[in-house]
Amino acid sequence: MPGMSTDMSQALSPVEDLKAGSDGLRGTLVASLADPVTGALREGDDQLIKLHGSYIQDDRDVREERRRQKLEPAYSFMIRTRLPGGVATPRQWLDLDALAVQYGNGGLRLTTRQAFQIHGILKRNLKPTIAAINQTLMDTIAACGDVNRNVMASANPVQSHAHTAVHGAAVALSEHLLPHTRAYHEIWLDEKRIIGADESEPVYGPTYLPRKFKIGIAVPPINDVDVYSQDLGFIAILEHGQLAGYNLLAGGGMGCTHGDERTYPRLADVFGFIRPEQLIPAAEAVLTAQRDFGNRSDRKLSRLKYTIDRLGIDTFKAEIEKRLGEALPPAREFTFSQNGDRFGWHQGYDGRWHLNLRIESGRITGQALDGLREIAKIHRGDFRLTPNQNLIIAGVDAVQRPDIDDLVVRFGLDGHRRGSAMRHLALACVALPTCTLAMSEAERYLPDFLSQIEVLLAKHALTDAPILLRLSGCPNGCSRPYLGEIALVGKAPGRYNLHLGADFQGRRLNRIVKENIDEAGVLETLEPLLADYAGNRNAGEAFGDFLLRQGRLPEPKPIPVQVLS
Repeated sequence: MPGMSTDMSQALSPVEDLKAGSDGLRGTLVASLADPVTGALREGDDQLIKLHGSYIQDDRDVREERRRQKLEPAYSFMIRTRLPGGVATPRQWLDLDALAVQYGNGGLRLTTRQAFQIHGILKRNLKPTIAAINQTLMDTIAACGDVNRNVMASANPVQSHAHTAVHGAAVALSEHLLPHTRAYHEIWLDEKRIIGADESEPVYGPTYLPRKFKIGIAVPPINDVDVYSQDLGFIAILEHGQLAGYNLLAGGGMGCTHGDERTYPRLADVFGFIRPEQLIPAAEAVLTAQRDFGNRSDRKLSRLKYTIDRLGIDTFKAEIEKRLGEALPPAREFTFSQNGDRFGWHQGYDGRWHLNLRIESGRITGQALDGLREIAKIHRGDFRLTPNQNLIIAGVDAVQRPDIDDLVVRFGLDGHRRGSAMRHLALACVALPTCTLAMSEAERYLPDFLSQIEVLLAKHALTDAPILLRLSGCPNGCSRPYLGEIALVGKAPGRYNLHLGADFQGRRLNRIVKENIDEAGVLETLEPLLADYAGNRNAGEAFGDFLLRQGRLPEPKPIPVQVLS
């Protein structure tokens, strides 16, 4: 199309060459896994293994001490599942629990993309762990890397018939966008390679996508998937309780780099309406446009948001329509009223009950792990992972509610009944000690920071005020910090950039207010704002909206893009 460019005049990034020469994502992974000399992988294989659902990490708490002892870093691996819509059976829960205890660090983590993570797996245990996950009828294919990641959807598919349809669509979309290479099955499941078999990638092509790609489906009035943060988003349009279709959004993304003004968080744009049967073709149209026109030279600028801003919204929309084979009609009306999860017991359209538990930072260890193991042993429904790191014990018959409640209380899983509304809504990424990108604490710091800010909330009678708090150990944004009404983004050990002013529906980015400040500076900045909010807010007015109305936010920074003509 005239005016489009893939920037192929520039040298490809090394990762592009790696994918091209990987023999269908095989690389030398088999040899790397068999090498007993090191706990790491060969150069290049550490990138390829991401497309198999795993990251290599090391314990940064002991990194310096091991260096002094002339030992290699304490390497281990994180494994992430592909679990579209976040639904797992009790049997799957028990199997993952056993794997986390046997091979991992003794805990499970629920991610902000409705998936499980197991941390602390040694290289020698990678294959048996991934093989065992496959035996549970889950997998880790494409859970990481330059492909479509886990497809998110509204957390409770039995809230209505339309929710059930949306969850089914998420599963179908995830399956359709899986890589075709059999490398995963050969390396981890001992499948024999068939010489001459067609392993072409009709959707991805030989080098897959320029960067990761995230899809989420929201069902109004709850924007629990933060649909505007997704590379590709779908907003379900319900008419008379039935699924009429979706509004299509594209170009969201949270990641950026400190000090690099070429990078920025961005909310997705709404491109139009599609019918239910167009979901997969439309997704493929957007994904392949990113495949063909995304930046493969600079990985910092390779996400879909930068492609859209470089090409221009009108040009990108025209490209989607060309690939879809028809014009997109205007988006249909919808309303979001809230973000986050609804805690406690709720009844679905099928008459059964669903208990939404608060899982702080999504980390399940110790007593909580023991308690959920006992629940899984008696539970006859399923488990639903929410996009906000929480857990729904779903499909409970009324007669079984007392048994579930007893276990919840006995094992301290009733955190949703205690603490502030802010605590119930807060998100934090993994950060230190295992994330290689982390600049400061997040998950480990969240409980202490919440305790500090809850003192201020109590002082100003705001304990019950639902304020969105997000903590991120770096600017890459796994906890979606730029959609927090209050957000701390790691800058250095013990120091953060303070962002304020997103809205509660996930439709407005926050703005940076203070840079590189410590906890005392954060609390000192927040207290007068919270006091002002307590005394002068309108009825039902959210904290971010109040700050905007009162003129307490700086002007948003313009996006530094130059649209191709």
